[in-house]
Amino acid sequence: MNHAFTVPASSPALAEKASIAVLPFQNMSGDPEQEYFADGVVEDIITALSRFRSLFVIARNSSFTYKGKPVDIKQVGRELGVRYVLEGSVRKSSGRVRITAQLIEAGSGTHLWADRFDGELKDVFDLQDQVTANVVSVIAPKIQQSEIERTRSKPTDRLDSYDLFLRGIAAYADRSKWGVTELGEWFNKACALDPNYAAAQIMLAYSSLLKQTTRGTPPGAEELAEALRIAEFACALASDDPFVLARAAHMFAYLGHDYDRAETMIEEAISLNSNDAAAWGYRGWISLMCVQPARAIESFERRLQLRPDRSRAGVDVEWNQLRAFHARSV
Repeated sequence: MNHAFTVPASSPALAEKASIAVLPFQNMSGDPEQEYFADGVVEDIITALSRFRSLFVIARNSSFTYKGKPVDIKQVGRELGVRYVLEGSVRKSSGRVRITAQLIEAGSGTHLWADRFDGELKDVFDLQDQVTANVVSVIAPKIQQSEIERTRSKPTDRLDSYDLFLRGIAAYADRSKWGVTELGEWFNKACALDPNYAAAQIMLAYSSLLKQTTRGTPPGAEELAEALRIAEFACALASDDPFVLARAAHMFAYLGHDYDRAETMIEEAISLNSNDAAAWGYRGWISLMCVQPARAIESFERRLQLRPDRSRAGVDVEWNQLRAFHARSV
């Protein structure tokens, strides 16, 4: 069986579906230390939009390459291959949150919708849902209300735990912190406040995998067993959460060597959220571990569509590994 190993073009084609990129929202709190919160709100909106199968949503990593830069919406649309761009701001102050958002048609620069959402900090998840519902009603009006309701979720009732989780995610976005204790500690503290916070639990477990990939040495037997136990617990808490399932699948393959389970789990994660670039990446690496080059190629190509910011060097490394696996399997 012969496969062509052509790396996808760097300029993405416009997606056939209604396609959108959510740019980093401005932090209007007057405190640079609150940057993580504004970024976390945007990431949650991206995640909510990603769960609509009729939308094509650019991954956070790509849209956040524009953070802190002057933005030409038409250029963003061309570079990311999207029809719509969402931008806005977040203000968190004195126990209250204000989210402003505006939806722009990238090709023409036309403003399609804009609004402001105010509430108490405890209402932040409802405010995110309101932004998502308004965006969806404009760019994909045929989506049923039942589907909008299905995408809504409240990950935790503890805002202090949510705050710590967002700090952990901010550390996760900074690769320089993957090999130190800070990454896991944020998630550990979040789980201590809310043990049933599935996303925090899986990220606490996943930090052990990141330590291995950055340090090059496997965790000890006790740490390995604990990481896999936490991953099992997270899956039990949220068996239908694609964020949890995708990361657990990668862990069960990479650390647990349970490849059959990992394959089943990653397919379930992608069926629940086909816009999760990270999940497609995990599917690719799981496929490599299972010596399935065609499946790996499909997975990495899909991730590149969702993450057009991927560096040429990173792409070449993956494609070289694919070539090696392909050579061994034919």
